Amino acid sequence: MTAQCFNRQRLPMAMLLLFAFVCCSAAAGDETLPEVRITNIRRVFHNGEHNAFTDLVRFRNKFYLTFRSCPDGHMVHPTASVIIMSSNDGKDWKQVHRFHVEQRDTRDPHFLVFHDKLFVYSGTWYSGQTTIPVKDYDLNLHLGYAACSEDGVAWQSPIMLEGTFGHYIWRAAKFGDKAYLCGRRKTNFDVGPRGEGGAVESIMLESDDGLIWRKLAFFQEQQGDETAFQFEPDGSVIAIARRGSANAQLLRSQPPYQAWDRRNLDRYIGGPLLARWGDRWVVGGRKSIGDRGPKTSMYWLVDNSLHEFAELPSGGDTSYPGFIELSPTQAIMSWYSSHEKDEDGKPITAIYMADLEVVPAHGGE
Repeated sequence: MTAQCFNRQRLPMAMLLLFAFVCCSAAAGDETLPEVRITNIRRVFHNGEHNAFTDLVRFRNKFYLTFRSCPDGHMVHPTASVIIMSSNDGKDWKQVHRFHVEQRDTRDPHFLVFHDKLFVYSGTWYSGQTTIPVKDYDLNLHLGYAACSEDGVAWQSPIMLEGTFGHYIWRAAKFGDKAYLCGRRKTNFDVGPRGEGGAVESIMLESDDGLIWRKLAFFQEQQGDETAFQFEPDGSVIAIARRGSANAQLLRSQPPYQAWDRRNLDRYIGGPLLARWGDRWVVGGRKSIGDRGPKTSMYWLVDNSLHEFAELPSGGDTSYPGFIELSPTQAIMSWYSSHEKDEDGKPITAIYMADLEVVPAHGGE
């Protein structure tokens, strides 16, 4: 990789100013919610490959960014790998690790800081020696892998995750001395067609060490999909669950997580994010808006409803945001998108970041 891959590339000033106005005005109709200013929109990585599925975390006083990169595109390819980058300030990034799994497509990497270690979890489709057609994708052959580091410099990878075979693992969280993963799988591990859709169940996997996993409870017994969950101080869990192309759901549960309250939201969310910012919940992901196509957006979650406060520059293949709270009023986020083109006019799929700031209320400091 050349240094050019890591240079910040800013969007045109006219677009930035217009977008900042839109973001600050997004919540203006609801006086109870703060406005958010979006600044320093930048492309942080593009290497000519398909770069997608981001996550962010802070570990040992540094920022870390991860995503999948593949020369053959979005779909399942054995040439895919996971890239991990670090930064002291959230603006200038350098690659610290890259890993792949033989005959598998590494994708959807997510961070977890657990037992003073930094884990990166990746779900992997089996692809064999070469790219396979979509009809041959088999969720029953899915397997989770991890990269792990105690200092963010020296890494162990790839580490196979025991207990994840046949499970498409997704975002991780922790509470107390336990780690948790979202895993979706074919109902009864049915042998048949691809199996994504209604015949997929979503479960919570639990681990003591972040490497060996066991089933704890169901999230969804049907139409399981990407689910982002977080824990409250009392151990209760809140989650945003994608439901294929249907509207997403808001999930809540109390220990031991055997009973779930499920409420339909008013929109589809692809690649959902759920994070805490100050005393509020933030949700992010892909929306689809008619002729304008897919966009990556951010929302306040208030009770059981979403209130959009930002639409990021994005389009086409986009979403899977990462988020770090810097303070109750400042944050940074990442996402990927294919809205820009290269010098030959061909779409690129690159990694982007932006700074977020809560706008002080009128009369505030």
